[in-house]
Amino acid sequence: MRIPEHYPADLLRFFDGRPDSLALYEALFQRLDAAFPEASVKVQKSQVSFYGRRLFAMASLPRRKKDPGLVVSFGLGRREPSPRITVAVEPYPGRWTHHVPVPEERELDGELLGWLWEAWEFNKTK
Repeated sequence: MRIPEHYPADLLRFFDGRPDSLALYEALFQRLDAAFPEASVKVQKSQVSFYGRRLFAMASLPRRKKDPGLVVSFGLGRREPSPRITVAVEPYPGRWTHHVPVPEERELDGELLGWLWEAWEFNKTK
């Protein structure tokens, strides 16, 4: 995966005081790096963004500091009805953004990775 020069320092700043979330993010990054080696990643103020041709997935911290893990978000051309998805919004017609809480590594499973693969494919068409 393509990473910017200041990525390591930016990542440590983003996850400052949240070592468990950082460890979970690193597990997510390893999976995404293996699945999408041509993707790029960028640490932003409120999320870590993953790009193909366009943005296809994001990792962010839960709103409440006491909540564990990450929130993994991705864009699809349809609404996914899974109960794992806590929020799904349609910011543009035919583009749904889904948010999935991921409190522990075992939830970086085949279902989530399947949605991320679908988001990767969807981002190629937009």
